[in-house]
Amino acid sequence: MWRKPVPVVSAENSEHYTWGERCSGWHLLKSSAISVIEELMPPGTSEKRHYHASAEQFFYVLAGTLTIELEGFESEVRRFEGLHIAAGKSHLVRNASTSDARFLLVSSPPAQGDRIPCEND
Repeated sequence: MWRKPVPVVSAENSEHYTWGERCSGWHLLKSSAISVIEELMPPGTSEKRHYHASAEQFFYVLAGTLTIELEGFESEVRRFEGLHIAAGKSHLVRNASTSDARFLLVSSPPAQGDRIPCEND
């Protein structure tokens, strides 16, 4: 019996977008329940502090180092390490290193349209 192969997903065959000054993202999985994005942040890039009313997120570093500020506390997240952010918690991610940071961002439900900027930033 011949079976059709299941398609494999990668950054090379996924929807690409840019954000911030020079950052990139690839939608590896988009559904109503979960979003998986591979992101690339060059050195010196950052997002603005925000929170999500409904989405919880998990950042998992594939290469480089991310600095993640969560509710006023800062963590260095290195290759093969991750950090969970609960819904409603203010955070920002930046690359303070001298090399690219590549990571997976998993959101449930998807965070698109659920981003609320923090005041005072």
